[in-house]
Amino acid sequence: MTDQTAIPPRDRIDILLAHAAYRMGETFAARNTGLRFREVRNLDALKEAMPTADVLVVSGLWRNELLDIAPRLRFVQSIGAGTDQYPRDALKAKGVRLASAQGVNERSVSEHALALILTFTRQLHLARDNQAARTWRPMITDPARREQEVGGKTIVIVGLGRIGSRLAALARALGMRVVGVRRDTAAAGSIADEVVAPGRLRDVLPGADFVVLTCPLTPETQGMIDAAAFAAMKPSAVLVNVARGRVVDEPAMIDALQAGRIAGAALDCAWEEPIAAASPLWAMPNVVITPHTAGETQKYEANVVDILLENLERLWRGETMLRNQVV
Repeated sequence: MTDQTAIPPRDRIDILLAHAAYRMGETFAARNTGLRFREVRNLDALKEAMPTADVLVVSGLWRNELLDIAPRLRFVQSIGAGTDQYPRDALKAKGVRLASAQGVNERSVSEHALALILTFTRQLHLARDNQAARTWRPMITDPARREQEVGGKTIVIVGLGRIGSRLAALARALGMRVVGVRRDTAAAGSIADEVVAPGRLRDVLPGADFVVLTCPLTPETQGMIDAAAFAAMKPSAVLVNVARGRVVDEPAMIDALQAGRIAGAALDCAWEEPIAAASPLWAMPNVVITPHTAGETQKYEANVVDILLENLERLWRGETMLRNQVV
């Protein structure tokens, strides 16, 4: 196998930045590194540029067949925190290193999840609907139908990594009881009031006011929130998904929402994106949809470039471990 640390020296390296929207090139140029780079914004241009690329910085434009036209490629720096789209075995076989952008948007995603929780407790989604209809809602007589406070409510966070742990801290600061779900329960420390292994998820769902998904998409987490999980949740519970759409059994979720088995869902991701116009999710008053923007932040490009430059320095020094190493 090719030496995995063999990237060209600084004066010969070819760095390819590929993203349809992020202004990676502008941010990279502002660092004045002297390193040669190119930027592409679509798949055709990416394919054309791949044969001479030593380093690829990419996320949504990645296609597995790019490996077949990239003889010089030695390092892929993912622009996204998730890396489920990359073929790890194939990368390893070709001597290509891979690092994620984990942590680059932990603040934005955790704050987005909290905003979605507050949207439901303060009924901001209904207020926006009333605003669009030019309706001034009268005061509510029935206390059970009024806005709520988050203090004292229980949040179950599935995935206590960087994002989940930060959300846990925010939730506890607001007086919520935090139950975390993660494989290594001992490593969670005191960030949550209770931490359970994934096998005990069904045990803690009945007590959850909010179930928040911050876990990666893996064979173990795919479809984790299924019909049985929804049946275990109480009718007043709300699902918040800022992870990946396929962690949830979407038809089962739609059925649970329509039947009133859960109170609502806040979705930043879906099985297929964008969500089809014919999906019933669009018209449900108890559903809030954001277009996979939980990770968006004005600092995103700068944060990714920080990781990229650190990893390049590690490779030039011949170090075996990368920051956020995947392969």
